Amino acid sequence: MRKIILLFLITISFKLSAQEINIIPQPVAIKSDQKAQPFKIDITTSFYADFGATSSISFLDDYLNKYYNLKLKWFKNPDIKRKNMINVIIDKGVTKADQYQLKVDQNNITITAGSDTAAFYGIQSLIQLLPTSKSTTLNVPAVEITDYPRFNYRGMHLDVSRHFFDVAFVKQYIDYLALHKMNYFHWHLTDDHGWRIEIKKYPKLTEIGAWRNGSIIGLWPGKGNENIKYQVLPTEVKITPKDAVLQTDGIKHGGYYTQEQIKEVIDYAAKRYITIIPEIEMPAHSMALLAAYPELGTEPNKKYEVAQTWGMMNKYNNVLQASDTTFKFLENVLTEVMDLFPSPYIHIGGDEASKIWWKKSAVSQDIMKANGLKNESELQSYFIRRMEKFVTSKGKTIIGWNEILQGGLAPNAVVMSWQGEKGGVEAAKQQHKAIMTPEIKMYFNHAQFVKEDSLTANKFSPLIDVYNYEPIPAELTAEQAKYIWGGQGCLWSEYITNPAKVQYLLFPRLDALSEILWSPKEKRNYPDFQKRLKTQFKRYDLMEITYSKRYLEN
Repeated sequence: MRKIILLFLITISFKLSAQEINIIPQPVAIKSDQKAQPFKIDITTSFYADFGATSSISFLDDYLNKYYNLKLKWFKNPDIKRKNMINVIIDKGVTKADQYQLKVDQNNITITAGSDTAAFYGIQSLIQLLPTSKSTTLNVPAVEITDYPRFNYRGMHLDVSRHFFDVAFVKQYIDYLALHKMNYFHWHLTDDHGWRIEIKKYPKLTEIGAWRNGSIIGLWPGKGNENIKYQVLPTEVKITPKDAVLQTDGIKHGGYYTQEQIKEVIDYAAKRYITIIPEIEMPAHSMALLAAYPELGTEPNKKYEVAQTWGMMNKYNNVLQASDTTFKFLENVLTEVMDLFPSPYIHIGGDEASKIWWKKSAVSQDIMKANGLKNESELQSYFIRRMEKFVTSKGKTIIGWNEILQGGLAPNAVVMSWQGEKGGVEAAKQQHKAIMTPEIKMYFNHAQFVKEDSLTANKFSPLIDVYNYEPIPAELTAEQAKYIWGGQGCLWSEYITNPAKVQYLLFPRLDALSEILWSPKEKRNYPDFQKRLKTQFKRYDLMEITYSKRYLEN
């Protein structure tokens, strides 16, 4: 008798757990009926999608095929009497364009959305209702969900300059963002350590700038370089010993994307309703560019090399000369970039530009005098404004790191605030859009544990800190807060050399990021989030995603 009762309790417990709704990010409203029969997806189930929602159904179709070996048939014509259907319907009458409603009963699954984008978000929630193990029949619990995002900008970044990742993995990365209802992918394509995008007018950018001759070993300054000291003084950078030779692994590293590959990735992202924002760094972080075209630097006779060490690179001369020749070069580069990327936004960097190199350059000083600029901060602003004016003339908008505020903000610029929140606050008060990505919370290349499993940047951004971050600074008024466009996580790849390491550092902090940007603020609850993560980890196992098993210990 005891065995029968125990078996009954286990069965009931299994049914209840199977009915639990563990969606990340947390939807706006959920009504779950645990007594109702689930909808069963099997080989007899069919799809129907309104015109415009085919990308959504295609994504689900691919997902079912890849992870459950299920291939379903499509119907082109709607029929409300037909059962055993997954329906995706676009209804312009839905209150918000990004809103969807997902209803599951034993007869059908129906997603009704205000746009094809919203329909895609509904599909992502449906995927999280599926079992986390393979089966010939997939039970989907009876539920009604109404959902829409809190912020319009929900971004994630990937640096491919320090370490290059191929097209196949970039697509996989985009899929990860799609599953978390992110809508912007910030693709960091150029830096001191490698130029990763083909520019047909300037082939040396990839012939020379896409390759470096080695990388430091371990944390900066790297193994064998501990005794090298750098002092950035008002008029010089002092390196001791003077004859110091940087020690690296001596392994050539590089790669780049052809323009055809770029188009392929853009098309892939568009089908997942993700806008790719390319970043072309200027006026600093330009050693790879200068290695190819040294005449654009403040020391044109110098032999520039693609950087082999990490850290802030202004201990070396990595700034562009603010000359007409440089501006014409960058305009030609950005013309090709803007012709490739349909994004209305182009990121031009603007961060960590050491002013010492302009101070030391007679040509820079002459440019300042000719343009009535009082100091090098104003020269930086002059540089950014020149580029902003050009980008605006092409119908696009620039985004820059918060240093673009120095010397005065360009008229139409969007500020990405990484040095804390100050830059975002200042931009919002000036009625400019701001994207919050404060380094201490939003940089996922930082350690997620006090003692990490492998080498990471030497800072600490645990999951709970990411989850508890509030993108709207408390000091802003309600009117100013409207200029906080959203937030973004960043993944810099100095210590990330392979896709598994990307996954390890991305998950589950991406889950936390998605919830703070999508879900209503009042619904945020860390213990509940941790509970839902347990199901998410099982889904990661199904998808063969690498993450730290330490999260399973609690």
